[in-house]
This record gives sequence, structure tokens and C-alpha cells, in this order.
Amino acid sequence: MAPKNNKRQLQLNLLGLVLFLLILPFFLKMGGGRWALGEVLPGQVSSGGLSLSALRGSYGTKETISAALIGREDVEFTKPQAISAGGRPLGVTTEMLKNMQDFSYLKSRYYIVDSRTTLLPEDIDAEQALGLDFTVEKTKKEPKILIFHTHSHEGFADSDMSKGLSEGIWGAGERLKEILEKQYGIAVLHDSGQYDVVNGKGQITGAYERMEPPIRKILAEHPSIEVCIDMHRDGVSEDTRLVTNVNGKPCAQVMFFNGLCRLNREGTPQTISGLENPYIKENLAFSLQMKTTADRLYPDFARKIYVNAYRFSLHMMPRSTLVEVGAQTNTKQEVLNAMEPLAEVLASVLLAGE
Repeated sequence: MAPKNNKRQLQLNLLGLVLFLLILPFFLKMGGGRWALGEVLPGQVSSGGLSLSALRGSYGTKETISAALIGREDVEFTKPQAISAGGRPLGVTTEMLKNMQDFSYLKSRYYIVDSRTTLLPEDIDAEQALGLDFTVEKTKKEPKILIFHTHSHEGFADSDMSKGLSEGIWGAGERLKEILEKQYGIAVLHDSGQYDVVNGKGQITGAYERMEPPIRKILAEHPSIEVCIDMHRDGVSEDTRLVTNVNGKPCAQVMFFNGLCRLNREGTPQTISGLENPYIKENLAFSLQMKTTADRLYPDFARKIYVNAYRFSLHMMPRSTLVEVGAQTNTKQEVLNAMEPLAEVLASVLLAGE
């Protein structure tokens, strides 16, 4: 009986094979063979989206083959898209801008407001501020940026100011000029005026008044200048270290600074007579663009924007900023290292149209 059963089983197997071969072409036309080969369920991969050539030839790596099996068209990992205005990136996502339209969020997230003044909702609208066009035409012929130092003798932890201004904040300004010109093609004029010195002695009081006539003279002599940067270093407690890591280098953190020309008198804002600034909105917008750009490029590099009551040096041009680079507790090298990301932030704002 065994030989007959074996013969019958063989006949059934042959019949099954013939039927399978007859049905196979129809099965493949329906796409069944594709998901069978891939061992995935229908709907994971679109019709025609999976083949042996796609699996082995076009991709070639285990990771990309797995991606093909999963189905790129069905599984999307959406990267938040930055929004733009006039063809220029605003440096924030739609969600970020929505949050920034809430003044309480904007104020707490981006600003430190000195108790002597007050920042009001009407002072800055985030969407308008980020949409302002601060771009300049790149040129190496005539200066587009003026860097100066109202307090040129500010030094760092290991500065020896007896060796000259290059040991302190002025040296950082020279490094920034070099990077902006060589790497980004923006001509820079770096002022060497010493406005914190009177009769050979250090004198900070009155430095902003002494600074203005010479700086206005420079601006009159060089009408191509569109950006003013008054570069300082901050003063902090001796146990505070304003350091972050950028591209593997220890960098001093920076802080953009605004003056509102307005005192806070027991909760009532009061304009300071004689210290007017027609460019407050532009100043605020400029610093916000640089802060959001810095956050996008190098998180933790830029501290919150500091808002003070007075005018400082920000009233001579719309694109004006006062920037604090590190503090007296930073080393010279940390400050010099910070000039590379600072230059990139500036170039990203000023050359955003390119």
C-alpha cells in the first residue's frame, strides 16, 4: 500500500505545482508578489514602489533597503520649515512665530528688561520685526559696517592692557573685521578711537557723549556705511563664566543690547528728554533678527537681549547694535573664538537675500 500512496502524493504535488505556475502571472499582475517578496502588508508600499532592483541595485545598503521596505511615500518625517518674507528666511518656524506673537512669551523668552525701564507690547511686533529687510549689498570697495568701541579699554581675564588695545575688546573687533572681510566679502571700517580716556587717564563717565561727534564724522565721510556695531564686554560676578561650545571651541557668549530712551517711573513709562532715538523699532528688530538667527545657527551662543532705559550709541543709524562679548571672566581666546559665529550671524542677517 505504501508505494501506491507515495505515487498518489507525488501526483498531487505535481498537480499543485502546475496550478501554482498557472496562477502566478495573475498573482504578480495584482501586485501580490511584490509585498510577498518584501514581507510587508499591502498599503505599506505603493504599487510599483518595491522591486528587487530597488532593494538591491538602487539602494545598496541595509539602511536604505529597510527604508524601501517600509515605504518612504507612506511614512513622512516632516522637518519644520522656516518661513520667509520677500524671499528672505525669517529664521523661525510657523509655530515659533505664532508663539512670538504672544507678547508675554516673546518678552520672557527673548528679553531681559532692566528695572529702570519697561518693554511694552507696542514696542515690537515679532512678525513685523523679523520681516524688516536689513540686507546690504556685499562690497569690498567701500565700508558697509562700522565697528567701534565706546569703552575701548575693556579687557579680559588674561589681558595685559599695557601691551595695547589688541589685548582687549578692540582686538576682538579687529578679528571680527578680518572674518567679515575675508570670509563674507563685507568691507568693514574699524575705529580705533579711545573714548573712555581723558587726559591719558581712564574715564568711563561721559564716554558716550565723547564718542558721538567722531563717529558721526566717520559716518559723514563714509556714506556707504549702513551698519554700526558698538562692541563691549560685560561685567559680571567673578564666579560667572559666559562660555559655550561652538564647533569644538570654547566661545564667549554674546548679548545684544537695546536702549529704549524711556524710564519706568513707578510703573509709568516716561520718555527721557534729550535722549531721543528715531530708530528704536529698527534697533529692536535688528537685535531680534540676530538673536533668532544665533539661536538657529548656534543654540546657547546668544544670551537674551538686554533692554535698558538709555540711548547709548544706537540712535545714529537704523542698523545699530550694541553687543556685549563675554565678560571680564572670559579669556582672550574664548572671545576671539566667538568672532567666527558672531560674524556668521551678522552675515546671515545682512546677506540674507543671497
